[in-house]
Amino acid sequence: METAKYDENRLLHLLLDMGEMLLASGAEINRVEDTLQRIGRAYGAAKMNVFVITSSIVITMERTDGELLTHTRRVNYTGSTDFTALEQLNALSRNCCINPIPLDQFQRRLQEIAEPRGRWDLYMGSILAAGSFAVFFGGTFADGVVAALVAVLICFIQQKATKLFANTIMFNLFCSFVVGTVICLTVKVLPVLNMDKIMIGDIMLLIPGIPATNSIRDMLMGDTISGLMRLIESILWAGALACGFMAAIWMVRV
Repeated sequence: METAKYDENRLLHLLLDMGEMLLASGAEINRVEDTLQRIGRAYGAAKMNVFVITSSIVITMERTDGELLTHTRRVNYTGSTDFTALEQLNALSRNCCINPIPLDQFQRRLQEIAEPRGRWDLYMGSILAAGSFAVFFGGTFADGVVAALVAVLICFIQQKATKLFANTIMFNLFCSFVVGTVICLTVKVLPVLNMDKIMIGDIMLLIPGIPATNSIRDMLMGDTISGLMRLIESILWAGALACGFMAAIWMVRV
């Protein structure tokens, strides 16, 4: 009996790890709850009750003998989106539901997914997106090149400085201020550039488009609390970006 309890508690810890990774990768609330419930039942739970919001996960497993086990975790949601991690986590969850794997292997798979990966694809995508948007909105080729170079700075800040801030709002305020200052100083040195077009191209990398979309999806799926939390966070995120860029313009032009 003690061994079974240990295994079930360990399973709950692994489910919390998986739920946290899903949230951190940008998964919808309904997807997180459904995934954890399916895996728990696949491993022998008589019933699974999972409650997830953007900042907390609560899992209650009902055993076949009627005993309840409850674990909870506070989640420091970063607001990022990682489709590669989501795809790997979804593949792992399907594997566990079809043929439950040993918990040691389950833990190793989660650790492999959580390992830092080379982000050259993030840099390349950001460079192409920022440069293309700057030109698309009326900028010159030179504006697109500068926007692409500033995109490298944005990616670097996102990789190195995210964990230094308590929440996404403060990080984006800092990031937008630094990026806005660099753009304004560059335009001062090279007046032929269009500051607004360069800023538009780089702002497109920072705006919370996917979190805002997911917030509406969450509310339509019945997860009203989580949807409202994500929507408010997205609005504050956008406000922080605006304040950061405005502060940079005001400081450089004074």
